[in-house]
Amino acid sequence: MFIDNDFPKILGAELYRPHPAYIAEMAVEPVVVHDFTRQPGQTVQLDRYKFWGTPGTKDSRERIADQTIGTANSRNITKEKVLVVLKEYTGPADPGDPTQPSTFKIARETLVTAQRLLLDTGNLNMFHQSIGSLTLLDDYRRWRDRVFIDELAKAEANGAASGSQGGYYFAGGKTKDSSGRISYTAAEYTAQVQQFSVATDLLTTVKDLRKRNVPTFADGLYRCICDPTFMMHLRRDPDFREIARYAGNPGQGMYMGNPMMPNNASFYMGPQAGQAYFLAGEPVMPTGVQFEGVKFFESTNFPSKNVTASFDGGSSYGSQEVAQGYFFGPQSVGVGIGGPNAQVLINNNDDFSRFIILIWQLYAGFEILNKDFVTTAYSFVSDDGVL
Repeated sequence: MFIDNDFPKILGAELYRPHPAYIAEMAVEPVVVHDFTRQPGQTVQLDRYKFWGTPGTKDSRERIADQTIGTANSRNITKEKVLVVLKEYTGPADPGDPTQPSTFKIARETLVTAQRLLLDTGNLNMFHQSIGSLTLLDDYRRWRDRVFIDELAKAEANGAASGSQGGYYFAGGKTKDSSGRISYTAAEYTAQVQQFSVATDLLTTVKDLRKRNVPTFADGLYRCICDPTFMMHLRRDPDFREIARYAGNPGQGMYMGNPMMPNNASFYMGPQAGQAYFLAGEPVMPTGVQFEGVKFFESTNFPSKNVTASFDGGSSYGSQEVAQGYFFGPQSVGVGIGGPNAQVLINNNDDFSRFIILIWQLYAGFEILNKDFVTTAYSFVSDDGVL
């Protein structure tokens, strides 16, 4: 027979399983500090590391035999403390008002039937599909994925990205005026300057990341999460489209496999592309597309964003939709976790054991750690239709 205590544990374990539709956390690789004793309202300390700066010349580091090195001018690790306040998050949300809480309710008869037919055979994916609990899992995964995207978006407040600071980058290198508006001339609009270009904008973005000493990930690459329209603009470039066409090959980069195979993977390739995959028919995680020192991941979970812009040299302004692509290095986002981490809880008010009523719960705090490690790039959706 079905035991009430088992189901929340089974469902809660699924909260930690990656899903290929939500890749932000996998791509960001956040700094995580988990303090089991902390509760909502308390803080968890994260560290924001910085570099010492210019290394000096060869002669500046030269020492002579009678020179004393052990002086009081010692240098410590340069870091700043970031205190993240833990908050309680739950799901699902009320269907009529996403700011209000709700619950997930399953009829016990449905649950017992599915448990007998599917759970005992180990087919967890079909088990969750049959009782509808995939909707609860998807709610948590979609929300958490959006949280990381929103944290990266905070880098826009840093100002225009350059070789010395992170921030926003609009196609064509445009910067906001005093009113926060962007302007293109009619000739630039006809030439599609308002849309992100591989030949100019991508190379500039990567150059600025390197100039401000943003570290790369372990594979020597930066990463980019972008929405489908931003990816479409990138794929208009023949070189990018060519390199993104082929499936990936296992063991590339610092763990060199076959150097004749491209170090890429199409977004929805299976384990034949050398990706890690799960048992019991679980989907594989995308490994991204590498191009010009950046590994690109496409996400369908971006919020819509509009910017006040002009395409006639400033004569008239209007609200224009932009596609988004966030470029970043490691240690860009931090996560503080308290209590037992994400879990599924059961409500004892079950109408005389006729229903199972559940929520997911998380004590956590999320914060962007290094805005200088992030460039939020924007590409205007609007064009004249001539490509």
